[in-house]
Amino acid sequence: MERGGPHVTVLFIPDGASGTRSLKVSVRSLRWIALGGTVVFALFCMIVGSWWYLVGRAAQARLLEGQVAELMGREAQVEELANTLTEVEDQYASIRSLFGSGAGGVAGELWLPPATGRRGGTGGASSGQENLPVSWPLTERGFVTQMLLETSAAEPVHPGIDIAIPAGSYVRAAGSGTVIEAGEDSVYGNYLVLDHGDGYRSLYAHASLVFAKVADLVRRDEVIALSGSSGRSTAPHLHFEIQRDGGPVDPLSMVAQP
Repeated sequence: MERGGPHVTVLFIPDGASGTRSLKVSVRSLRWIALGGTVVFALFCMIVGSWWYLVGRAAQARLLEGQVAELMGREAQVEELANTLTEVEDQYASIRSLFGSGAGGVAGELWLPPATGRRGGTGGASSGQENLPVSWPLTERGFVTQMLLETSAAEPVHPGIDIAIPAGSYVRAAGSGTVIEAGEDSVYGNYLVLDHGDGYRSLYAHASLVFAKVADLVRRDEVIALSGSSGRSTAPHLHFEIQRDGGPVDPLSMVAQP
């Protein structure tokens, strides 16, 4: 023990040299040195921890920036899809207007088939103007996609017209008459043929459902079938023919499209 409090003496002995050196440090100074070292180490740890925290936050910020960019890209895609949907809806509305699906349907009297069976005998219309197939065969305008095509040969290439129409639309008799054929054909699908008298006949093909049967008497504008795409067909439509004395007649020369 020396004056001024306890001390610690540290001896330094050089290798291969004579003499020694000593360093006398008080215990109080050692305590302050230890405390200072502890504080410096704590500050170092805090700095290192803060650095790692900032690195993590920076990585998280880059990740969020990527997510924001992805969301902005998706928002642009949603806007593009919304614009495309609007265009498709406009085109669909245009097509429906071509089909006459709106308020401007086909004017004229519409006869629905009886709920239970059909009348025969005198239930049909009398011969004359009422029998002629001059009424549009649909309750909607539709869109004529194929006209009657004839060649120099006796048989035409396409002996009627095709009218694009949604499946399940009403097909009605162009004139009063008697059903002389009704069934299924590999080309015409579900079809039926009406005899109107005076050599006139009309054919309705590619139906999804036929209401009439052979020998039934139907009146003009009576619903006789539902449109479809049966037989040799690529889309819902009605194939409509008019014949006179066994030869094809252009339906549009007798029937006016609304």
